[in-house]
Amino acid sequence: MRGGIVMRIISGKFGGRKISPVPGTKTRPTTDKVRESLFNMIGPYFPEGSFLDLFAGSGAVAIEAISRGMKHAVLVDRQYAAFKTIKKNIEITNEEQSSFKVLKMDAEQALKKLASKGEKFDYIFLDPPYAAQQMIKQLAEIKKYNLLNSKGIVICETDNQTNLSQVSNYDLIKQKDYGLTVITIYQAEE
Repeated sequence: MRGGIVMRIISGKFGGRKISPVPGTKTRPTTDKVRESLFNMIGPYFPEGSFLDLFAGSGAVAIEAISRGMKHAVLVDRQYAAFKTIKKNIEITNEEQSSFKVLKMDAEQALKKLASKGEKFDYIFLDPPYAAQQMIKQLAEIKKYNLLNSKGIVICETDNQTNLSQVSNYDLIKQKDYGLTVITIYQAEE
């Protein structure tokens, strides 16, 4: 385990199962506390739905979404170590083929590819590396490519120094500060 980090699926059909963090220091996992709060803000459980995690890291957030009832999740990460970790963590669910799709590519490529295939999502999770915030650009691309279903939402995890006030074409639904981490939830304007 990296730095003593123990990660687990919090709730749902995979609740309590341990998952692995991505080795090394290039990813920053969403803590169990923040992940649980995130799902309490948007769910906490779902009768169905589709989920896109654009910077999936270990895959914990998307696996949690499937555990809580989402039917399909797409996990994107450009790092090979993250890609391998996601695959390993998905194996604990025994649902790899039916519920998960993993793409090893950067966010820009993934958004274009998903749009070209006509895919749409109920929930999109953005948690880019804090040092390389591109969130406002990605929110604009999500809207441009029409990747959200009607009433779909985008969940943004940022550090407490990031200002998303420049976001246009979205309505702010909720925002919660967890010290170093802030969760902001947007719904695209119709």
